[in-house]
Amino acid sequence: MSFIEYGDTIKDGDTAIVFLGHESMFPMKVQHGSVTQTKYGVIRHSTDLIGKKYGSKVTCSKGGWVFILHPTPELWTVNLPHRTQILYSTDISVITMMLELKPGSIVCESGTGSGSLSHALIRTVAPTGHLYTVEFHQQRAEKAREEFREHGVEHLVTVTNQDVCQSGFGVSGVADAVFLDIPSPWEAIGHAKAALKAEGGRICSFSPCIEQVQRTCLAMEEHGFTEINTLEILLRVYNVRTISLQIPDLGKASEDNSSFGSDSSNPSSQGSPGNNPQQGTVQFKSAVPLREMVGHTGYLTFATKS
Repeated sequence: MSFIEYGDTIKDGDTAIVFLGHESMFPMKVQHGSVTQTKYGVIRHSTDLIGKKYGSKVTCSKGGWVFILHPTPELWTVNLPHRTQILYSTDISVITMMLELKPGSIVCESGTGSGSLSHALIRTVAPTGHLYTVEFHQQRAEKAREEFREHGVEHLVTVTNQDVCQSGFGVSGVADAVFLDIPSPWEAIGHAKAALKAEGGRICSFSPCIEQVQRTCLAMEEHGFTEINTLEILLRVYNVRTISLQIPDLGKASEDNSSFGSDSSNPSSQGSPGNNPQQGTVQFKSAVPLREMVGHTGYLTFATKS
């Protein structure tokens, strides 16, 4: 099993995603002889999973069923164990595009954190690129190495446990792009410039506070970066639902009393608003924004090495 080389069959030792619904899923490690409890009952790995195809519908012991999905960076982002705050797909997609990443690109990242962005970067630069990721916290760095090894991508990533602001990324003049997600990104701009290739390399800094952005932009200018710009990505979700509206009662048409010479003394010709046979309700689809939404996540500052 690999996050970049997708297979058809579930094997012993794979990491798989148990899909109970769009709002309910979780990762598990497939192991011969093990069982996994769900609200629909038990999943027995040996008989229910190993040898079956990814995407299979698996019936649990209580009669309910789940789907077993092959992991992807997108699924991992919403299911990974959180060691830090993470980036989600909305920001990740913009970062990947604005850094102009492609297969074969060399990327430097700090810090690794929970590995959400790292998995997306690895998938983007595979099979010939490489990710150099730096994590200040020793235990988080060790856990990241373990996950990359379990997910079959350890040959595409180098994890270093050090302070990027003091020691840099451990490489010089080779990176096509650098990504910074640290409290003081302005202190690492010099090291980022040294890691980037001679000309045209791109840099991105993620910061939740505008004061961090201001200091980072000043540091980028001091080190000769150009095309400096800052983005904030806001996601607004709409619910599509069926609603009913009453047809307005506009009364009898004027031509009913004039063109056709109706007798006003005839009670049948004096229809009341409540007796209009055309009055009723109509149903149609409508898109309605959520009452509450996740707003600000952080500011993305991009620049180019001139």
